[in-house]
Amino acid sequence: MLKSYVKRFGHFTDAQKNAYETLAQGYIIPFSENYIDLPENTTVEIGFGSGIATAEIAQENPGKNYIGIEIHRPGIGRLLMEIEKRPLKNIKIIEYDAAIVMEKMIPPCSLDAIHIFFPDPWPKKKHKKRRLVQRPFTQKLAACLKPKGYLYMVTDWEDYARHAMEELSITETLVNAYDDFASGLNWRPKTKFEQKGLAKDHVIRELMFFKS
Repeated sequence: MLKSYVKRFGHFTDAQKNAYETLAQGYIIPFSENYIDLPENTTVEIGFGSGIATAEIAQENPGKNYIGIEIHRPGIGRLLMEIEKRPLKNIKIIEYDAAIVMEKMIPPCSLDAIHIFFPDPWPKKKHKKRRLVQRPFTQKLAACLKPKGYLYMVTDWEDYARHAMEELSITETLVNAYDDFASGLNWRPKTKFEQKGLAKDHVIRELMFFKS
């Protein structure tokens, strides 16, 4: 299986490491080859980075549940710090490859939403096959959504945005909520990657698809 990410070795600060060591047991769901039981009204976020936007969304929606999938431990530590600081009771984390997690752990028709904010664009032509938002993975994502559940993707790479639009548009059961790209959704906080993209004059593209 092709990996849709690069293993980054960012600096693991003492605070992040301490949060990981002291809080992981309470918030990280171990990888399993079997479906897990999910509470009602669950959103999965794939690749949450530093997790600050994730924590802000969860704080604003205490009646909803969130599972963040991430493989970079400094980001996991940072999100755990945010969970403790706010404090939050509606976030869990899975530290594993999202493609395998969605296949093995997330039951069909179990999710209210899937968030994918600024996934790795894999800009080189030879690497585009590693992009996360394309078939057949979009078919798996659709299968995990409940009817009327939504998939919301944001990217600052125009080529990826248009590629994802094509792939999502021909994914069975998914329907674009807009005529083209989505309008700016004010409830989503800006991420670090978004701020970097804006600094480079990149256009932020948002895609919102519902399961029919």
